[in-house]
Amino acid sequence: MKFEERPISSKTVFHGHLIDVEVQQVVTPDGNVTQREIVRHAPAIAILALTADNKMILEKQWRSPIAKTTLEIPAGKLDRRDDDSAIHAAKRELNEETRYEASKLTKISSFYTSVGCLDEYMTLYLATGLQPVATELPQDQDENLTLQTVSLKEALAMIDRGEIEDAKTIMAIYYWQGMNTRG
Repeated sequence: MKFEERPISSKTVFHGHLIDVEVQQVVTPDGNVTQREIVRHAPAIAILALTADNKMILEKQWRSPIAKTTLEIPAGKLDRRDDDSAIHAAKRELNEETRYEASKLTKISSFYTSVGCLDEYMTLYLATGLQPVATELPQDQDENLTLQTVSLKEALAMIDRGEIEDAKTIMAIYYWQGMNTRG
């Protein structure tokens, strides 16, 4: 069975600071013409940062798209400073958002965050051996974050209570749980 659609036209209808929105007219494999709305986003990273006492770092911040405060792992997009290097972006974001650096940064996985409408590709890292940074990078002026640390047991309970709803954070917590199960 064929799945691939053939674009017949494409137009960027919005160009913003964070995203672009593209509208495509496509022909489906059965010959139907339909419209696709695609949100274009830079590649991104997220970090499961574990402290020496085996707690994860969470950030509390306001998220306008859902009009509420969330608890999330540190994350951010690759930008001109990273020269297309996800690991560089992870080191930079860890410094900017938590003021830590990791002696070990290990790739866990890469994934698309919402394939139905968004092309964002995220790489998740595990950061261990955290130490305060010697030189603090400037924080993004549009971010207002507070940090907290929680144990695995607390993080799992926070998911169960609906206090953690962010997909990348839930994925990281379940990976962390698996790390403890696998040894």
